[in-house]
Amino acid sequence: MARILVSGLVNLETTVKVDAFPVPYFPVRYPFFGVASSVSGVGYNVARALQALGSSPLLLSLVAPDLAGRQVRDALSRDGLDGFWVRDGARETAQSVVLYDGEGRRQIHVDLKDVQERSYPQELFVQALAASDAAALCNVNFSRPFLSAARSAGKLVATDVHALSSLDDPYNADFLRAAQVVFLSDDALPVPAEEFAHELGARFSPEVVVVGLAARGALLHLPSEGTVERVPAVRTRSVVSTVGAGDALFSAFLDGYVRERDARAALRRAVVFASWKLGAASAAEGFLGAEPLRQLVASDPEPYEP
Repeated sequence: MARILVSGLVNLETTVKVDAFPVPYFPVRYPFFGVASSVSGVGYNVARALQALGSSPLLLSLVAPDLAGRQVRDALSRDGLDGFWVRDGARETAQSVVLYDGEGRRQIHVDLKDVQERSYPQELFVQALAASDAAALCNVNFSRPFLSAARSAGKLVATDVHALSSLDDPYNADFLRAAQVVFLSDDALPVPAEEFAHELGARFSPEVVVVGLAARGALLHLPSEGTVERVPAVRTRSVVSTVGAGDALFSAFLDGYVRERDARAALRRAVVFASWKLGAASAAEGFLGAEPLRQLVASDPEPYEP
């Protein structure tokens, strides 16, 4: 069983189903069973996905002793995640609102409160790192001090920098320099994904670069081999929302890569895992277990046709 440290945001998420984008103005609307709240955030999503796949995540995050924070702690207990590592270090617990339509498109509004100004206790991180095989360090500020420590300890470091538009981006520079596994989306790329992945690999020398391509699947770059390959998206069930799909892709890849160090097999499996997750509205729901995923991968799902 892989033991993976996950340092990342946990927040209260509210999802709202809308008729279409852009959303027109109206004074009131009644989307019956179209509004729901749950615990989410990149850190929580990754930990839940890893847990579903049979890994043993240690989730490090910051919340507050407020109503939303109590909901987070209730969810941790319900979902079997160790709440010891989630600390009351923020003034208010972060929240998000996700609008999604009938085609699965989504618009995410995230209120981080003061989380970006807070630090996670270093001594707890050191304790968790010693018990872990790898570290998934999400690009929230309280993860930043952990990057060099995880590398110095000889742990595999993975990060997802999401919508990156430049390799000179100052916010993500520390994460790009430290991570052996780098994930990003193609949402803001200034050049084709293949070109950007090559440039990223040449500058920062990670083991693996993966670019999420949404409905077109994912791109894999292995700098040591100089290869760039695409893994097409697949259809496994009807799409409800695309929120959290990137977190699911990242989690399933990391789970497979930590176990076997086969990037190609890990990404093919992760694409199927992410496809199934699209059938849930919340970012922290819709995760397959390891055996159902193995069976679904073996069934050779049909390619997704946008």
